[in-house]
Parts: sequence; C-alpha cells; structure tokens
Amino acid sequence: MDTRYLIIGGGMAADAAVKAIRRADPEGSIVLVSEERHPPYKRPPLSKGLWKGDDEAKIDLKTAAAATRLLLGKRATRLDLADRRVALDDGTSIAFERLLLATGARARPLPGLPDSPRVVAYRTLDDYRHVRELARPGAKAVVIGGGFIGSEIAAALRLAGIEVAMVFPEAAIGSGRFPDGLARAVTQDYQGRGVRVLAGRTVASAEERDDSSVVLTLDDGSELVADLVVVGVGTVPNDELARDAGLATDRGVLVDATLRAQRLGGGEAVPVYAAGDVASFAWPGLERRMRIEHEDNAYSMGAAAGRAMALSLAQERGLAGAAGPRHHDHLPFFYSDLFDAGYEAVGLLDTRLDLVEDWRVPGREGVVYYLEDGRVRGVLLWNTWGQVDAARELVLGGQAHAPEDLLGRLPTDDHHDP
Repeated sequence: MDTRYLIIGGGMAADAAVKAIRRADPEGSIVLVSEERHPPYKRPPLSKGLWKGDDEAKIDLKTAAAATRLLLGKRATRLDLADRRVALDDGTSIAFERLLLATGARARPLPGLPDSPRVVAYRTLDDYRHVRELARPGAKAVVIGGGFIGSEIAAALRLAGIEVAMVFPEAAIGSGRFPDGLARAVTQDYQGRGVRVLAGRTVASAEERDDSSVVLTLDDGSELVADLVVVGVGTVPNDELARDAGLATDRGVLVDATLRAQRLGGGEAVPVYAAGDVASFAWPGLERRMRIEHEDNAYSMGAAAGRAMALSLAQERGLAGAAGPRHHDHLPFFYSDLFDAGYEAVGLLDTRLDLVEDWRVPGREGVVYYLEDGRVRGVLLWNTWGQVDAARELVLGGQAHAPEDLLGRLPTDDHHDP
C-alpha cells in the first residue's frame, strides 16, 4: 500500500493533522493507522463530561470524512527511513512520502498490582466503558494517584455515587502543582464530599480475592478492599517506533521548530514529524524542552504538523508558490474540573518555582503565578475565567516582574466555559 501522508496514532493530534492536511492538500491520499479499534475521539470527556451524562456518540471526531483510509486495531512495528515504509503487525507495510508519529502515550503501570480486570490503568474509551460497568451503586473504588487524572476520576466516580478512596504519596491532592494552601483546600473539599483521602501513602502489595475484589496493603500495614482499582500515576511516551528507527528520543520524540523529527546524531532531514503527547518540543516562553499532554496542545500541534507536512511536500515537489513550513509557536493551555471548582492554566505549574498568589477569595477564586528569576513561567487561573490569552502573553513576554506588579493584573470575567 502507498500513500502520500501516513499518520501513526489515533488520538486528537492525529485527527487534527488529518484535517489540516486535507485543507492544504485536497487530493493527497491520507492513511491513519491506530492500535485502538475506535476512530479518533475526544479524550477529556473520559474523565469529565461522560460521567455527567454527556452523549458518548458526540465524542467522535469524524476523522473518516477527511482521511482516505482508517486502519483501526493495527500496530506499526517497524519504521524504515531509507525506504520510507512502515510495517504493521498484520504483515503488511505502507510506503509514504510524509509520516506523522502521533503515537501518544500509554498509562504508566504500577508494579505489584495483580493482572485483573478490576485493575485499570485509565487512558482510553475502552477503559472508560470498563470502569463505568464496574462502577455500580454500592461499589467501592480505590484511585491510586493524586495528580491530574487521579483527581478527575476520583471526582467522577464519587459523582457516580460509589465509595471512593484515594491513595498517593504526596501531602495533598495537587501537591507539586498547586500552592500548599490550595492543595490542602482541595483535599478538604474532596473529604467533605465523601472521598477518603489517604495522602502520604503508597501501595506495598495487592492481590485479587476470589475474582470479586482486590485487597491493597498500604505501606503502613493497613488494608483497603476494592471492587475497582483505577491507576492514574502518569504516562510513558510511545516513542519506541521512532527510537528503533534511529530517530532522536529523550522521553519522547525530539522535534524541531517545525515539528520535524531528527536523526540520532544529526544528519540529513527526515520526512517524519511528531505531534501531541509523544513529541518533545522546545516551548516558547518556558525555556525548556518537554512533552505537554493536554487537549489544546493535541489540536494545535497536530494541525501545525499536518500543515508542515503538506507544505514541505509541496516545496519538495517544486510547486509554484509553495511556502515553507512555519515555526510552531503556540503555547497551549489546559484545564480541569474538580467537583464545583475549575481552573485553566498556561505553562509550568511547579511549586519549586517562586509563587505569587493573588486571591480574591482565598482558596476559591484567584490567580497563582509561577516565576523563575522574576519571569512568569506559568499561570494558574483558579475559578477565574476569560484570562487565558492574557496569561499566555505574560509567559511569552519574557519580562521580569516584581511580585507586587502581578497583583490584580488578571481580573475575572465570571464566565466558565473550558
């Protein structure tokens, strides 16, 4: 099989790339290969809206309308840069002119947990459906992890009316991202809603009992019995295909300013791009290379990669008026809803940086700035809406700020529509 554009991956970045390619190249063939058996879909609802009654059918991104062909339930096993060909696990191979690696990341497993259908490292639509089936009235769930996914899925399960306990080694929910006072306030809110929060604890061992429950033994010797264990302890980038092909990787596929992948050790340019959760990019305003795993990044980076692929191919073919790919310069935002509280944020939320807190209502409404040598590297907008663009400008501006200059700088417009 031959195609002009080959996309490996079935997430939101892949979908955005397909649609951007189609806008730039109405006739070029596009093949998308995904290990998942579902066409690309919106992922945030898996820990948000679907638990509040949203229609599952609405998460379909309608990628098939733009792609020439979707190959679902198939895995890419080998990338040959010299032949511009990718082998699949069914024995077939696909030749390409431009390739996008949008392979995403997989949920990080937690060693020591039993191989049981009652233990779910939460990531996909199938995971949501499985957990939803187990989350029956009267069920008991343990969520391992107090970060982004752990906090969202714990709230979702509690809203579904089941008993929830959270276990994590940090001092409070959101520790390391939120200021200490805010992290404690979030934790107290969860406890007030019936979530049992076991902070500062880790799982020492676990076993399945009679196919009906999982018994977790914590590091202090206490035990938890659960009908369902949901693991949300981070992700691992799916960069093996790139690494085995000789592309540069470092906890993700290293890409340049146009999202083009690089050969290990340098050398001639390759017709391969990467975007989304798997791509390690030098972000403007942050002075760091890192992966960002959020919705806005998937859409913006996927679309930018798709445009770059089409433009670079047009340039290679010598088409009249073909412009070269632009540098990707969009700093994405991200958001979360934690019961009645919600936030939007830009940049780094890292409490090892210097913090400036500007609360209109302490712990309930305000802005937190994360500074490095006086320069804003991140902004947390807690129950503060309509200020993402202004926050992004602060990060991208790069100017040093005195703490007092930031107070009152970003008022709210009282509109919540993440």
